[in-house]
Amino acid sequence: MLELTKKTTQKHPFHIVDPSPWPLVAAFSAMGLTTGGVLYMHNYSGGGSLLLLGFLFLLLVMFGWWRDVIREATFEGHHTKAVQTGLRMGVILFIVSEVMFFVAFFWAFFHSSLAPVPEIGGVWPPKAIEVMSPWGIPFLNTVILLTSGATVTWAHEAIIHNRREDAISSLIYTVLYAIYFTSFQVYEYLHAGFAMSDGIYGTVFYMATGFHGFHVFIGTCFLTVCLIRLYKYHFTREHHFGFEAAAWYWHFVDVVWLFLFVSIYWWGGS
Repeated sequence: MLELTKKTTQKHPFHIVDPSPWPLVAAFSAMGLTTGGVLYMHNYSGGGSLLLLGFLFLLLVMFGWWRDVIREATFEGHHTKAVQTGLRMGVILFIVSEVMFFVAFFWAFFHSSLAPVPEIGGVWPPKAIEVMSPWGIPFLNTVILLTSGATVTWAHEAIIHNRREDAISSLIYTVLYAIYFTSFQVYEYLHAGFAMSDGIYGTVFYMATGFHGFHVFIGTCFLTVCLIRLYKYHFTREHHFGFEAAAWYWHFVDVVWLFLFVSIYWWGGS
């Protein structure tokens, strides 16, 4: 007996996403991360544990969600030109939202530094704050980050022109530069002459540079995933949006650091 099967044909180029647990898990992880961070900063018991737990679950979400998106793009063929256009618009809007996020920190910085209140001595930097020299580690990190921006552009050009070995080597350089940047920033924090609790200067400094450092960490994970995918032949000259998104994000990180260096380290620390 012959069984007749009815095949349905998709009549549009868009990707209807399968049900996924990752948005819900990501929301609860982010809530745990932020709540744990606030509790930890106010010395509540268990705040550090909740902060670490939220962070670990966010890493799990990154691994699982990116794995699913990679499978949909590379092996299932769901990322058509129309889908890639939507993804590009989504990444652009995401980066714009991140710009607004950092605008809040710069707003707080210039609000406090352009008109210092009497409580901090009427001067900026406040009295009794031993600021860092901008021409030490901050300047070195600026050079490192700008160089990493050049190497990630080199990797992009190599992918477009089918030079796989050049793309791999330049992306390895980019990841190494990112690790160097983070290492130097940790060293800078460990040897700083002030803490986050030292008034408005310490608060703005660590919030702005610390969140930028967190974005560098996320970008490093992003680029590392792209490096692994490059080794596995996932990218072609026509189909490499995953790398493009990582490169755009990394250039955003570069630009934000330039503003941080000029305003907080150089102008605000003199």
